[in-house]
Amino acid sequence: METRGRAVPGGTATSPESAMASELFDQFVSAGTFKSVLSTYRQLCEVLRLKPTNITNFYPRLKAKLHSWRAASLWTKLDKRASHKCYNRGKACPNTRVLIIGAGPCGLRAAIEAQLLGAKVVVVEKRDRFSRNNVLHLWPFVIHDLRNLGAKKFFGKFCAGSIDHISIRQLQIILLKVALLLGVEVHENVGFESLIEPSEDQTRNGWHARVSPPDHPVSQYEFDVLIGADGKRNTLLGFNRKEFRGKLAIAVTANFINRHTIEEARVPEISGVAFIFNQKFFQDMREQTAIDLENIVYYKDDTHYFVMTAKKQSLLERGVIIRDYNDTARLLAAENVDREALMEYARDAADFATSYQLPSLDFAVNHYGQADVAMFDFTSMYAAENACRVIERKGHKLLQGLVGDSLLEPFWPTGSGCARGFLSSFDAAWMIRSWASGRLSPLQVLAEREAIYRLLAQTTPENLSKDLNQYTLNPSSRYPNLNLQAVLPSQVRSLYDTDGKLEESIIDVTVEAPRKKRRKESMIHPDTLLNWCQKQVALNDKIKINDFTSSWKNGLALCAILHRYRPDLIDLLALDPENVAKNNQLAFDICERELGIPPVMTGQEMAECTVPDKLTMVSYISQVYESFRGEIPVICYPKTNANEERTASPIKQLHSTPLSIINKI
Repeated sequence: METRGRAVPGGTATSPESAMASELFDQFVSAGTFKSVLSTYRQLCEVLRLKPTNITNFYPRLKAKLHSWRAASLWTKLDKRASHKCYNRGKACPNTRVLIIGAGPCGLRAAIEAQLLGAKVVVVEKRDRFSRNNVLHLWPFVIHDLRNLGAKKFFGKFCAGSIDHISIRQLQIILLKVALLLGVEVHENVGFESLIEPSEDQTRNGWHARVSPPDHPVSQYEFDVLIGADGKRNTLLGFNRKEFRGKLAIAVTANFINRHTIEEARVPEISGVAFIFNQKFFQDMREQTAIDLENIVYYKDDTHYFVMTAKKQSLLERGVIIRDYNDTARLLAAENVDREALMEYARDAADFATSYQLPSLDFAVNHYGQADVAMFDFTSMYAAENACRVIERKGHKLLQGLVGDSLLEPFWPTGSGCARGFLSSFDAAWMIRSWASGRLSPLQVLAEREAIYRLLAQTTPENLSKDLNQYTLNPSSRYPNLNLQAVLPSQVRSLYDTDGKLEESIIDVTVEAPRKKRRKESMIHPDTLLNWCQKQVALNDKIKINDFTSSWKNGLALCAILHRYRPDLIDLLALDPENVAKNNQLAFDICERELGIPPVMTGQEMAECTVPDKLTMVSYISQVYESFRGEIPVICYPKTNANEERTASPIKQLHSTPLSIINKI
């Protein structure tokens, strides 16, 4: 018998879908933009008939279906990480649902850890591109951590030799790919606006988010853990910030185009030069250029990246700052800065620092389409007073936490931003694990997290554990001097916001074991149930749901709801409205096989009855509702334009062919 498809090493032929998946995976690995990574990943999931979900129901299936030699070594690394005892084989948090605000490095790193714990993880990002050229200094444990996640598989030049830095954009791409392969659900162009509390009328049974655009399917997602990772803007309410003030400090950052020529490669980097260690260098710069700096760093990455601390008087003398004000906000306001003079200032400083060896210093472009040069004040640094809190409304608890710059603003000369951000992501994930374990009371979980947070601002490469191979999610493996009893449960009562009485079990009695899966029986009001059903088929002009009797007769309504969440199980366009028995039997079989809902009749019995019984249908559809309640429906994304991809490939033409046709090849 002849087997069609592409031959693979060993002489085995593959199916068209398998060959297509391998080609898409290759594109995914080499994709270099936020859009192209998401596009190829979604195409890959469509071809393999997979939907992002918790790790135990996604990652093993992806590995089993994706026969790519490029994937094998990556699976080895991810398997090794997932085998850590603290994850309990992806079952440490099986009933936990997490929403993460922001797809920056720390948000994605937290998402990876929560996913490895077995939680359902959704990330929302208000932008549709990664455009931050600035370069991050990486502490040794961060380099080790990223290598163990397969960073070099996605970016071959990752920390080669003595290099200890990476652009923010490239780091985001690496972490995004790892998160997606583990099953994290990522939605771009979605902004978090506020929380929606559980309602008394059952229309909202748990915690939801108000997002923009307001009708985005993420608004249907129900979660019990919320992580703020959207940087200094921090949209989560309830977290007060404290300010640390120092003497006036003004930073200038500049990114110049790196053309990767031999001449550019020869120019040595400057890992950090401070005035007190090389006074002659800075004095010569001052005399020759009228630029007076306290320190300067130069990293060579996707761009030539320079960051320096400039003295105010030299900025005034060079005309960068137009007028002198005591108020820092007025001093650095856009209307008081001559942008052309700022560009010249940065260019001259870069030229002098590199002994004029860089052949050309043309500015890279930022996400606003402008020259990527900026000046900002870091006289005041901010830190959240607390790392976590809990809100309880109508019996529904919501655990909240901050990571990255939302939690602790970095002091750039120390190069601590990425390292402490990653540590905060690990600590937040450990908090989620403790919360789900049932071994600690809610206040004990909060107290433990706050005790760990007290160490964060003091961490350095020197006072962290030295054996990087022993690092796990457990904070004791990273902080040698950790005292988990440094904060007592009684000290964090203010972090538990409830609309009821603070029960004794919340304070110091162990909470119940992890929740079992939701009961299939539902107490939802029929009007609320009908409204939910109507929303699920609203985009289909040919299907109308007006009641719980005749609207369900031909089976299309139930099939449409199943298709909304699991399009891989039903080809809605292939159904014949006249074939009532077949349509209903298909839906009943899927509900029983995939959702565990026993049928109340056969498809033939449905066809033979005049109209279905209302109470029977309400009971049955309620179970379907409970299965999908709080889930995000599958979103149909447009295919990425060819010019948005790094390389053109025949696979795109193949992908434009419906799967139903491919199946016949």
